[in-house]
This record gives sequence, structure tokens and C-alpha cells, in this order.
Amino acid sequence: MEESKQKVKEQILHLLKMRGAQTAAMLAEQLQVSPMAVRQHLQSLKAEEWVTYQEERRPLGRPVKLWRLTMQSFDRFPDSHADLMLDLLRSLETVFGSDGLDRLMADRSRRQIQTYRAKVAELTTAGDWRQHVRAIAHLRTQEGYMAEVIEQPGNALLLVENHCPICLAAQTCQNLCRAELEVFTAVLGSTVTVERVEHILQGDRRCAYRVVGRVGE
Repeated sequence: MEESKQKVKEQILHLLKMRGAQTAAMLAEQLQVSPMAVRQHLQSLKAEEWVTYQEERRPLGRPVKLWRLTMQSFDRFPDSHADLMLDLLRSLETVFGSDGLDRLMADRSRRQIQTYRAKVAELTTAGDWRQHVRAIAHLRTQEGYMAEVIEQPGNALLLVENHCPICLAAQTCQNLCRAELEVFTAVLGSTVTVERVEHILQGDRRCAYRVVGRVGE
């Protein structure tokens, strides 16, 4: 029984991570369990400070509780050796200075672009930018970013990263985030435009990139 309860809790956390704020009823429908059971799990998670809620008024009826993850919940998701990376970045800047750290980030981006281009070419058809975006999402998910692609109007796709496994390092080294946008732009090429429209470090719950095909693509 305890194992079953823990499984449902993990599923709730995963849904809130991937889909954002939701009501208990919405979660219950997706998990195919009773709203009462979900509310009990949410209260338990709230006591552990993994989730919180905000009341939202509706035109009719009582306000509803929209549940979302807390910042503390980041500990429940993959973090690629954050403390080690943070320490290394600080040491590199101390030894080589800001210019040296910039050169290091530039070299990392160059190698990342080469790797992504090669892997995208293996997974997709040449010239199909939509396949390329989905291939990047697949690669990023393997790296812990919990990525997905969402269709958008206007010949566009939204490349979403629901988790940042290097968040602590990115807070210290802003170049990591700037490099991410540059890598996507370079790998996807001139047939699309790429714009970051949501950013975890700016207070959003996820990072998201709107990729728009140019006319005729």
C-alpha cells in the first residue's frame, strides 16, 4: 500500500513538472484515481514542501486551488552533479578570469553543435526542420531536461524543457543559458528562427523556445 501511495505521489510531481499548475480534479482525471485521493496526496506533498497552491477565482462557483511545484521540488529531479559543476566554474573563473571562462563556454558550444548536428542527421530526414526539433527534444530528454515539442499556430513548434539539470550552474554562469539558444539556432539552421519565450532563471516554471519555419519551409 505504501509503495502504491508513493508511486501516485511521484506521478503527481511528474505531471506538475511537465504540465504546470493543475487542480486536484485535473490530476485525478489523468491518474485515473479519485479527486479525494489526489487531495490527500497533495496535502502530504505540501507538508513536505514539494508543492503549494494558489487560489484562482472562477466566474461561477468557489475559487479553485491550482497546485504547482515549489523551488524545493527541484531536488526531486535530475541535477547533473550541480555542486561539482558549480565548484569547477568558480575555480575556472578564478584561475583563467572571465575571458577564459567565456572561451571555455564557446568551445563547449562548438563541440555541442557538432555533436547535435551529427546525431540529428542520424535520426531525421535532411531538410525537415520539424523532425530536427523533435530530435533535439529527444537528445535533451536523454540529458535530463524532460523536453517535449508542442505544436503552435503559424508554422511553429514550441521546444519545451520542463527541467534544467544544470540550474545551479546556470545561475552562476549566465553564458550557459545564452549558449543554449545559440546551439539550437546553429543546429536548426537558417530555415527557421528560434526565440526563447520562457526562462526558468526569469521565474518561469520551464524554458521554452519558439521555432518558426521561414516562408516556404
